Amino acid sequence: MEKQDFIIPNITCGHCVMAIKNELSEMDGIRAVDGNPESKTMHVEWDAPTTLALIKDKLQEINYPAE
Repeated sequence: MEKQDFIIPNITCGHCVMAIKNELSEMDGIRAVDGNPESKTMHVEWDAPTTLALIKDKLQEINYPAE
C-alpha cells in the first residue's frame, strides 16, 4: 500500500474535504481518504491499480489540484 499527504490550496471548508473524499473513494484501489480543511491537506492511502499520477489527475479534474 502507498500513502501520501497532498496540499490542496483550494480546500476552504469541510464540504471541500467531503467532495474530494467522495470523488477519490470511487477510484479502484483507494483504501483511505481523510482531510483537514484548516491545513488544506488530504491524506490518501491506495493500492494498485490506482497510482499517484491517477490521483493527481483526478484532483485536477475536480478543480482541487495538489501542489
